[in-house]
Amino acid sequence: MRFVPFVAILPALVLGVLGISLPASAITNGSADGNAHPEVGALIGEKAHPDGTWSYCTGTLISPTVFLTAAHCGDKGQKTARVTFVSQYKPGAQLFTGRYIPDPRFRKKSDLHDMAVVVFSAAVPDIEPAQLPAAGMLDQLKTKKTLKATPFTPVGYGLAAPTEKAHGYSYNDTRNQASISFKALSRRWLVLTPDRAKGDGSTCFGDSGGPNFLGGRDSHLLIATTISGEDDACKRANLDYRLDTPIVRHFLGKFVTLP
Repeated sequence: MRFVPFVAILPALVLGVLGISLPASAITNGSADGNAHPEVGALIGEKAHPDGTWSYCTGTLISPTVFLTAAHCGDKGQKTARVTFVSQYKPGAQLFTGRYIPDPRFRKKSDLHDMAVVVFSAAVPDIEPAQLPAAGMLDQLKTKKTLKATPFTPVGYGLAAPTEKAHGYSYNDTRNQASISFKALSRRWLVLTPDRAKGDGSTCFGDSGGPNFLGGRDSHLLIATTISGEDDACKRANLDYRLDTPIVRHFLGKFVTLP
């Protein structure tokens, strides 16, 4: 699978609470990440897609042996997954295969619990894992009224130049990054939206499971994962799953030590 459609995934209740219409998410209006975030990797299919590319979702190394992505990226009954950390994947590049473990609470009809990990039998060498947030970090920033001025950096291997029509989508298996701005916060969701005046980018198909780092382009503090968005053209708000909440920490705490 390339990616579950960005739109029409979140329950209407969540959308109403956030005050937005519908949810949608590859990096658009961004730039090549290069070696800025080596901890960000791509899930690689067993065979190439019709366009000759291989990646289908994004994720982040959060310990030497644990890679975090989205549960909706996996197929029913999937047991293993292949991950690359090269900035541009080509056949023959190094791959790491691990056990694919989705949050057992996840159901396809809802974005809740949309997390999965790939657990490797040995440490991924020469890559420093991303930092994870302390409990309630976003709530603390909201209380301090600093979220609106806080930059966020999404990173992913997805679409670089989406169009309104699906057949116009273009993938290149390259890790890209962008800046994006704060829009809203709920108990489980961080909503980020491109501010064109600031030159912001966005996320799109293929970026699912990928990181949104708290801070500028050099940040490695993983605060939320890309799940969905408002439109299939990937120009509007993104809905990202907070990693600082008890419901998420319950799952992640089974695999990594949390701050």
